[in-house]
Amino acid sequence: MAHATAQDAAAQDAATDAVADAVVIGAGHNGLVAACHLARAGLRVEVVESDPVLGGAVSTVERWPGVRVDRGSSAHVIIRHSGVIEELGLEQHGLRYIDCDPWGFAPAPVPGDPGPDGRPLVFSVDLDATCASIAAACGEADAAAYRRFVGIWGPRSAAVVRAFGDRPSPGRLARHLWPLGAPAPGRPRTSGGELATDFLGSGDALLDRWFGSERLKAALAWFGAQSGPPMSEPGTAAMVGWVALLHDVPPGHPVGGSGGLTAALASRLRADGGRVTLGDGAARLLVEGPPGARRITGVQMVSGRRITAPVVVAACHVLATRALAGDDAPPALAQADPPVGNGFGLVVRALTDALPAYPGATGEQAVQGLQLLCTDRAQLARAHGDWLAGELPREPVPLAMSFSASDPTLAPPGRHVVTIWGQWYPYTLADGGNWDALAEPAARQLIAAVDRYAPGFAESVQQLYIQTPLQLERELSLPRGNVMHVEMSLASMFAFRPTPALSGHRVPGLAGLYLTGASTHPGGGVSGNSGRTAARVVLADRRPAARARAALGHRLRAVRRR
Repeated sequence: MAHATAQDAAAQDAATDAVADAVVIGAGHNGLVAACHLARAGLRVEVVESDPVLGGAVSTVERWPGVRVDRGSSAHVIIRHSGVIEELGLEQHGLRYIDCDPWGFAPAPVPGDPGPDGRPLVFSVDLDATCASIAAACGEADAAAYRRFVGIWGPRSAAVVRAFGDRPSPGRLARHLWPLGAPAPGRPRTSGGELATDFLGSGDALLDRWFGSERLKAALAWFGAQSGPPMSEPGTAAMVGWVALLHDVPPGHPVGGSGGLTAALASRLRADGGRVTLGDGAARLLVEGPPGARRITGVQMVSGRRITAPVVVAACHVLATRALAGDDAPPALAQADPPVGNGFGLVVRALTDALPAYPGATGEQAVQGLQLLCTDRAQLARAHGDWLAGELPREPVPLAMSFSASDPTLAPPGRHVVTIWGQWYPYTLADGGNWDALAEPAARQLIAAVDRYAPGFAESVQQLYIQTPLQLERELSLPRGNVMHVEMSLASMFAFRPTPALSGHRVPGLAGLYLTGASTHPGGGVSGNSGRTAARVVLADRRPAARARAALGHRLRAVRRR
């Protein structure tokens, strides 16, 4: 009887095993984008995810009864310019964006801040309206300079978008950026030296060349700093230049929360025959072959289930991929040690009974998009300096978002969800501080920083959900709480990301293993570019094999006819 039971159990285990053409590890947005492109090409694809929630850092959950709260990203910028949404027809699978317009708001200085009091800055899709706001708050000269800035940096940022959507070889990057030197109507040819100065220079230096008002420079610097590096670092100028694109297509928030994007991707994948498995992640990669000719044969799951496949696309952190490979990791992967950094930021999700109310703002112009609560770049420099010292910021700099103002599906009437992002909070504190003990006071300090610009906001807060760097690591599998996986400094971008040996989305020495996600080019943020590029690399590698199989079949048929 015991023997029969064991046989039955073995038969049941075998029945749960599967065969696929490709397995994608991780149901974040890049993993799902890669899976969708592979499934569209006719491959049998399964996405596996240890988290019971779809979407990784692009997901939304019911945090409090009737209240939907994002777990990671909220405002989507690059994916609205990358073409991924249109290519996959995600609107037909339920994705609908609400434009953030105005997309940016910077408050007037409060008493005690440097500089004169004035009107707030409002950045709209309408360039004329934006320039009028700048003129009223900062002067006509800065308004005219901003208009010229958008005219020059619009084409430049569009070229960067195209480069982000391509593989990161130096030749490909040069092909995308080279046309920028060509003369345009009313503008002479741009020299290579000028382009190099702008693209390789710091954001602060760029802002100082263009503008006079510190208030305007602070708002644009805080926008640019969202990728991580301070605007004093070389190579950060292009991060400021992104603003030029937002006068064409602004940031957007999916109806129902950020997870609307990944829900639409999963729907698209299933429509093409793909599968998503949640709550059962990969435990190890299955590998065979002699040294020097190792290849992927599939994945073993935590549950014990095996999926046989010649292709595995790892959409998890590159360090997690290294762990899954274990002793089978080839040198390029085993020796990978990209800069993960010491944390990134602190996120406070607040349930409130009112929206932030900023003096001088009219209607809802302040709460539709990114509330850039910074009026002097010295505030950013101090916060970054504290982070470098392993300390909490003495003066936190908030970025607030309140998309329940335009999306009633997020909270019941009379309630709002306000997300507050504070940047440069260290994962490891110099004094050995415990994040579980520090979470509440750090969150309250960040709320007070918002209240400074929007008096009464602190009193409107009803509930808090706090994501410290440690909690981001626990909840979203982000090592050291880095939402970008790997630091976004110049030395870790393009063909250096995550390492030069792994920048081509392949893993040399282990055939069939591919990389995607924020660890790879073009890095963090919601774009889908990495997933699409990884899928293209997989399909390009399969074409020679498919041609060889077809040629062999043709020869065999010819032999039979003889």
